[in-house]
Amino acid sequence: PWIVTGYLLTATAMAPLYGKISDVYGRRPVIYAAILIFLLGSLVSALAPDMLVLVIGRAIQGAGGGGLFALTQTVIGDLVPPRERARYAAWISGTWAVASVAGPLLGGVFAEHLHWSLIFWINLPIGFLAMAIINNPLKKLPIAAKHHRIDGLGAVLLVIATALLLLALNWGGSTYPWFSPQILFLFSFSASFWALFALRLLRASEPLISLEVLGNRIVLAGTLSMFLLQAANIGASVYLPVYLQSVVGLSVSESGIAMLGLLLGTVAGATFSGRMIPRFVHYKRIAMVGVSLAIACIGVLSAIATHASLLEVEILTTLIGLGSGTTFPVSTVSVQNAVDRAHLGVATGVLTFLRTLGGALGVALLGAVALGYGLPLAAEGSQTHIELTSAMPFVMIFLTAGITLVLALTALALMPEKPLRGKDEHAAPVLAE
Repeated sequence: PWIVTGYLLTATAMAPLYGKISDVYGRRPVIYAAILIFLLGSLVSALAPDMLVLVIGRAIQGAGGGGLFALTQTVIGDLVPPRERARYAAWISGTWAVASVAGPLLGGVFAEHLHWSLIFWINLPIGFLAMAIINNPLKKLPIAAKHHRIDGLGAVLLVIATALLLLALNWGGSTYPWFSPQILFLFSFSASFWALFALRLLRASEPLISLEVLGNRIVLAGTLSMFLLQAANIGASVYLPVYLQSVVGLSVSESGIAMLGLLLGTVAGATFSGRMIPRFVHYKRIAMVGVSLAIACIGVLSAIATHASLLEVEILTTLIGLGSGTTFPVSTVSVQNAVDRAHLGVATGVLTFLRTLGGALGVALLGAVALGYGLPLAAEGSQTHIELTSAMPFVMIFLTAGITLVLALTALALMPEKPLRGKDEHAAPVLAE
């Protein structure tokens, strides 16, 4: 389990830090540093003589990988005005989809037919190739001034608070019962460090996350909607293969293939939304209609979960992905459009942070629902077949995910709309004053 958890902990905790660091020191050196840290983690993992070193390598990978998604979104924000920025969602969604499918398949081939360490060795040439490709384009970005500084204490408090929370969410209900002393200890300590972090934000002369950003209604609503959407999507996607195996009757490999509908639907929704945003004045309505579609479809899936056919599940999950996918470009562009250039990295980092944290919370929330309705949870990475006498656990899982989507729709409805800036209003990037 720690092979996955180690990466998740550091990747999630580091995402908002990279945003602030890149605002202060510039995008190019920070994105290079993120890639090099990820490659260092890959090297440590590939050479790992035992499980402990492998987990350490994965944690180092996460420390670098946590900044890559936020930084790429931020660089696009530097170079492209918000009115046109959403069009790049098609490229981002497409590459994400290809990587999501090709990565596990290629890793399986390496592990089964060659050697597991190739999963990590292959990252080295790909990483150096990526650095070569982005070298010249990133030179177009300005070099930030150096008189701003990073709040080190705030960064430490944020990392500790996030790590403790993620440990509680990952271990709760599986490794330890939710109300066990271990989980309650983690939650209470995490809450203490979150309180200290909030206090630090109020008292620091230059806080890690600007209070101007945190107080922006568009940023608050946009990041909250993404948090709730990911909680529903990731949580449901974890239990959908279990449903397909135990109720629909698919094998492990068949259930994996059946998940392509949800994945491709999400990509199609994000691509459509990205292309449509520049054509709409009230662009958030694209996401609101999309999430409404997802709510309706997951409601139908919950209603027919006890007797649904594979075709019905595929159609509904594809439509769920199509609807929820429209939110990604809308939230990203709205949040970035709401802040000035000096805070672009921080705002994007916070969005990425809450997106990842929402996924972890969603898995924990739906896991608690599953346990409450008698669905046993296997250990992380286990493929033990689960025998069920009733599909009621999945009815409640899908229903809970639908309620979470309703909350995401509410956050979108409450998000103010700000006209998207175009080329004439798109001044040269200023990363720091």
